[in-house]
Amino acid sequence: MVETLIGGLMGGIFRMLPEVLKWLDRKDERKHELNMQDKAIEFQKLKGDQVVEEIEAKGQQDWNTGALDALQEAIAGQFRPSGVKWVDALSTLIRPLITVQWVIFLYPAVLVSSFTLSIQAGVAPLDALVKVLGPDEKALVGAILNFWFMGRIFDRIK
Repeated sequence: MVETLIGGLMGGIFRMLPEVLKWLDRKDERKHELNMQDKAIEFQKLKGDQVVEEIEAKGQQDWNTGALDALQEAIAGQFRPSGVKWVDALSTLIRPLITVQWVIFLYPAVLVSSFTLSIQAGVAPLDALVKVLGPDEKALVGAILNFWFMGRIFDRIK
């Protein structure tokens, strides 16, 4: 009788063993499938982000192109005569007058004032001069000289 019970128990265990192994195998398959789905979702998110970035870059490029076209049209419009002589003369003089105003009167006044205030604050004259004539001022002078002299050379070349 004990042998029958042991035989029945062993038969049940051996019959149940493949089912347990199948269940463990399916569990691993489901875990693997979930991991694959997570990777697919991450990939789709990255792909979507890339598409959004491409759309934004294209929009920025289109906006830049439109802005440049508008700027070119505005500049071209400045050079079209209106037909009224004094308006055309004033329009022609505006840029040189603003340059003279800023380059000869206002900006030098700011530099001289800064230099004077630095001297009054006890800064050595050479240090005050270096402080007043820094890289920003050099860049500004370079830009003005480039505009008035190099721009004309390039215009002649064209």
